[in-house]
Amino acid sequence: MTILVTGGAGFIGANFVLDWLACSEETVINLDKLTYAGNLQSLASLRPGAQHIFVQGDIGDAGLVQQLLEHYRPRAVINFAAESHVDRSIEGPEAFVQTNIVGTFRLLQSVTTYWRALPTSQGGAFRFLHVSTDEVYGSLAEGDAAFTEAHPYQPNSPYSASKAASDHLVRAYHHTYGLPVLTTNCSNNYGPWQFPEKLIPLMLANALSGKALPLYGDGLQIRDWLYVGDHCAAIRRVLEAGAVGEVYNIGGCNEMSNLEVISHICRLLDALRPRADGQSYCSQIIHVADRPGHDRRYAINAGKVERELGWRPAETFESGIAKTVGWYLDNQAWVQAVLGAGLGR
Repeated sequence: MTILVTGGAGFIGANFVLDWLACSEETVINLDKLTYAGNLQSLASLRPGAQHIFVQGDIGDAGLVQQLLEHYRPRAVINFAAESHVDRSIEGPEAFVQTNIVGTFRLLQSVTTYWRALPTSQGGAFRFLHVSTDEVYGSLAEGDAAFTEAHPYQPNSPYSASKAASDHLVRAYHHTYGLPVLTTNCSNNYGPWQFPEKLIPLMLANALSGKALPLYGDGLQIRDWLYVGDHCAAIRRVLEAGAVGEVYNIGGCNEMSNLEVISHICRLLDALRPRADGQSYCSQIIHVADRPGHDRRYAINAGKVERELGWRPAETFESGIAKTVGWYLDNQAWVQAVLGAGLGR
């Protein structure tokens, strides 16, 4: 039994590969383009062997994808491959269109061809699981109810618009061609191996380097924070028991402002790695001009995945962020290698 994971050297994808191989004896074929955010060092703990097969390549390379599908005969494809940083999408949206829209389209074409040729018993069990984001739903006001799977799509950045388009393509391939798909829309992930351009690892890296901790605007933008290990467990559960064609929102049940998140990190660092001058890391926080079109609030209602599949996050924000800060303090070599390569922002 084999699964194909795309984007398996990125943050969430690498955590999923590690989680999957810790829980299963099924082989993982890991296809990743190794853009700036892909890092094989995240998978260095895996022993060389047949259970993890890495292939460098693009989901938009139809010939390569078809070759992998026909050779390894996976029972499922889990698609993590995406450009995912909002700031980068504002500065250069074309890469997001190419990977998230065109790449997903070509992947769906290849997978549909493969699935149609499977024997009936294998075709009925096959799944294509597409990993997406809550940002496709747009922004919420302070008193609005959290996003459910029925919430209309209202993307506000080139990144979220490209992910929304990919979600629609996945839905269309199910309704038009019958491809057995599953879609998950997750809230903000954090945890080990996260590339230091995203909020939490960037702030950790800056704090420990004595740099400013820049917060957009007033820092009161609210996000729901999901520990990546909980996200991986949810994806495994959706793949195992999710209803074909359905969408599942996956959240951490932890709505917090960016300012609250960074202040919490600073207090942890104050205790675990005090500054030489005795000052709190909070003194490094500065407010900078807000991001264009910055969504004010995201919130996930994960009631459906709990009711139907029995999944709930195991980590509170307090336990998850403590694990995360501890991991980054213990793995500074990985962080510094990324920063030293000029990749962190």
